[in-house]
Amino acid sequence: MPHICHSTGRSGLSLLRFIHRRVSTSSHHPPRSHQSTITTTLGHSCQHGRRVSTAALSQQRQQHMRDLSGPEQRLLTKLYEGLVGGQRASLAESITLVETQHPRKKELAQVLLQRVLAHRTVQEGRNGGKPVAFRVGLSGPPGAGKSSFIEVVGKMLTGRGHKVSVLAVDPSSCTTGGSLMGDKTRMTELSRDMNAFIRPSPTSGTLGGVTRTTNEAIVLCEGAGYDIVLVETVGVGQSEFAVADMVDMFVLLIPPAGGDELQGIKRGIIERADLVVVTKSDGDLLVPARRIQTEYTSALKLLRRQSKSWNPKVVRASSHTGEGIPEVWAELESYRDAMLASGELQGRRRAQQKVWMWSLIQENVLRHFQNHPSVREALPHLEERVTNGAISPGLAADLLLKDFASPSS
Repeated sequence: MPHICHSTGRSGLSLLRFIHRRVSTSSHHPPRSHQSTITTTLGHSCQHGRRVSTAALSQQRQQHMRDLSGPEQRLLTKLYEGLVGGQRASLAESITLVETQHPRKKELAQVLLQRVLAHRTVQEGRNGGKPVAFRVGLSGPPGAGKSSFIEVVGKMLTGRGHKVSVLAVDPSSCTTGGSLMGDKTRMTELSRDMNAFIRPSPTSGTLGGVTRTTNEAIVLCEGAGYDIVLVETVGVGQSEFAVADMVDMFVLLIPPAGGDELQGIKRGIIERADLVVVTKSDGDLLVPARRIQTEYTSALKLLRRQSKSWNPKVVRASSHTGEGIPEVWAELESYRDAMLASGELQGRRRAQQKVWMWSLIQENVLRHFQNHPSVREALPHLEERVTNGAISPGLAADLLLKDFASPSS
């Protein structure tokens, strides 16, 4: 689990190990009486590593629906039918449902997602086993012109008959929860296009929230018939790496700014990029844009290739004049065709599903840990001792983990 190891460190790994031990020692006991029936039946399809047939999964989905109340069943049926029918209002309401933190609504969201995933599997079967949608992540530093670029590309694609959804991963205030960027207000033309759907996704100050809600929103957009899914994130931290783990292609947008450009963007982000686009390549910035294109082309040659089927490229484009925009899309199509032909795109998607699973495990394990009675009782005292310098943070973490893992707790 390289992604989890990187983000959790020693204490996070210990927490995962303790959870594994607790689950292993209690595996022969019946479920707790307060455990949700929906969650229990959803988990039965994976017990003991058994493979479940399509017919069995269909029966389980019917069982999940029977476990719901009448109003819940009607709500999910309305959302699902509206979603697969391409209704934008149903898509927006479905994304709101998966973003909720309410325990019961989260379970309803998982039932809805299971139905949408089954629908997508049928569609992919009709498409020869190939994905029906193309997922593209776009990132770059503030001022790179991401919103303008997405609007121009989106309008071009809807004009060619595509349905485009834009999921803007918007960093939000830790104090009020309000979004900082407000990207939907910047894409006025695209937001009025009936073949486009724009959804800001505030992070609420947590990277885990980005991974969970954005991944599930992508699935819902694909279920609603959007064949191009653009995921935008601002280059302010680790969210680029999370987004790169949920898309087919990662595009880095950079402005032709002055200074030491190669030092201005993290090497790790450049390594993840499948395509680099130098934006604002017009007027007085045309010469600097050409120079930066040359510099990044040279830099990419020194980095290790991520794919055997594709060499990352650097191109120039202008959202103002439209020059280079069709060429950028042509590069994206070339990438998709090459990755599909080699089978790497399908392999990447399968690997991303595992990353997604571990991200959810990490998020839920942390919540269980924080809500554990012994941990909640000991936490204030240990926080005070750490603040006063009486004990190290590492020792405090180990003590809390021992309280959490204690059989008597």
